Amino acid sequence: MKVALVGRDLEEVEPLLQDFGFSRDQESPDVVISNGGDGALLGAERQYPGIPKLGLRNSKTADRKRDTDTAEALKNLAEGKLKEHRYLKLCAEANGQKLIALNDVILHNKVLTSAVRYEVEIDGKNHMGEIVGDGLIVATPFGSSAYYRSITHSIFQVGIGLAFNNSIEPVNHLVLRDTCMIEATILRGPAQVAADNDPNWIDLEAGDKLTVRKSDCVARILSIETLRGSQFHLINHTGE
Repeated sequence: MKVALVGRDLEEVEPLLQDFGFSRDQESPDVVISNGGDGALLGAERQYPGIPKLGLRNSKTADRKRDTDTAEALKNLAEGKLKEHRYLKLCAEANGQKLIALNDVILHNKVLTSAVRYEVEIDGKNHMGEIVGDGLIVATPFGSSAYYRSITHSIFQVGIGLAFNNSIEPVNHLVLRDTCMIEATILRGPAQVAADNDPNWIDLEAGDKLTVRKSDCVARILSIETLRGSQFHLINHTGE
């Protein structure tokens, strides 16, 4: 099996590959192994979309003996004991640019001292009129225990979550069908749009529109139900 390694401290993983019959191939891997934290897995999905991923914690973020856990995870991968889970991703488009998110799409005010004013339409229907605040978060179930949870104090397992960040007037969060189209129109900017930890942001000004919908692509994450009482995939995954 050909594997690509992504993340930090890869010297912890690479010496073990040959022990389990893997060869390293960064160009056309069968499986991508991310070593690090949540960000490493998100980056791996962005770099290798649609290819199965195994997310590992490195020695700086793990609270267990790293080489033992890594070897056990690789052994289960080699023996075909890992289960593949498929997760919804989001597609965000604005100003002719596109971002893909596994966790969430974030619309945020660009200037910290100035709120953004915007309107939201869900499948063409206006929701709550003009909203003033720091922005909004559109989240997947996979990412619902990240930024979405910090705002709403809740998580979800089906659909698309919509949370309003620090709005002047209370606006309840929503969990929508995953077929819904969400459109935000900027009434007063400036604002920015980000997806996961992608360093590429989209700038928005008054009159610009952001659309967010379910992506045609999915993320394929490998895990085993229990490995020494823990799971080898992104920590903020909420389960099925």
